[in-house]
Amino acid sequence: MATNPISSDAAPASGGGIRVFIVDDSSLVRAVFSRLIEAEPGLELAGVATTAEDAISQLGSLHVHVILLDLEMPGMGGMQALPQITRLAGSAKVLVVSSLTEEGAVHSIQALAAGAADTLLKPEPGGFDQAYRERLVARIRALGRRPLRRAEGDPKPAAPAVAIRPSPAGFRARIVAIGASTGGVQATGMVLAQLPAELGVPILITQHLPPMFTDAYAGQLQEISGRKVLVARDGMPLVADQIFLAPGDAHLCLKDGKPQPGIKLDRKVSSSGYVPSVDRMFESLAKVYRDGAMGVVLTGMGRDGTEGAQALIDAGSAVVVQNEVSSVVWGMPGSIAKAGLASAVLHPRDIATRIALCAKAD
Repeated sequence: MATNPISSDAAPASGGGIRVFIVDDSSLVRAVFSRLIEAEPGLELAGVATTAEDAISQLGSLHVHVILLDLEMPGMGGMQALPQITRLAGSAKVLVVSSLTEEGAVHSIQALAAGAADTLLKPEPGGFDQAYRERLVARIRALGRRPLRRAEGDPKPAAPAVAIRPSPAGFRARIVAIGASTGGVQATGMVLAQLPAELGVPILITQHLPPMFTDAYAGQLQEISGRKVLVARDGMPLVADQIFLAPGDAHLCLKDGKPQPGIKLDRKVSSSGYVPSVDRMFESLAKVYRDGAMGVVLTGMGRDGTEGAQALIDAGSAVVVQNEVSSVVWGMPGSIAKAGLASAVLHPRDIATRIALCAKAD
């Protein structure tokens, strides 16, 4: 593929497709991403920028749905510019395209916590293969499907038709498990920041992120929550008021133990195809805690967590999910809500309140 840069003053595409804006200092990346977008039905190239300053100067006059943002660029850089970019872009969602470095991972987690919707690793030279292209297009389509925030004066979207399943009578949670994907870093932060300092139960988190992001994310969670956050390892005992984060290359599962159950990592392929998988975490909780687990599913693509939610319900536990209006992508929580498995469909802040009301130490 040719490496000629595409001009940053390219005319915005017309029509009703998902309009994509590319911000990257690499001429190769701009060329590859631009041609991929132009070749995909339903996607339109709204423009390209070579620096964050260039992006800021253009976004005030462009209508954009998805922004592909490189963080490591000369000048201001994507991380510093993110607040201005999101403000100027309105309801557009930012997909961070991150480098394969430790510093890139830290910056990506910071960007996700600051409001970027999702992240995708930038492939090494020669890595723009068909599988990568399909992943990128899928992310763009999911993020561009609808605006996250309703413009002032727009009609309020109708609430989805879902059947709420009441929590079991007298339900008390002895453990809380949170699953999330696209948009989940920020949503999980909202939940954790609102919890009481002493909840009295352990918290498990499965977030779809590349393995190299796990340590950076654990540090971010510890800062936000004020709790000790551990990347899960085999044999770790569960401790109340500590957070255990699934590593990026294994499912976070449990095994019976005294005085507390312990961590058991599992690397078998899940039916959802995700590693780590929310389904596998929930299914394990159902076996070990039976009617004493609370599952929480936040924003994310796909339906990972639905099968596990059914296992928790069958065991006598309860599941709550994030509502559509506050979700970046209402795939995972929406799947559970539409299946009639959710005891509540709430904003992340209200989910924190529900957790605090239901939690109870052994």
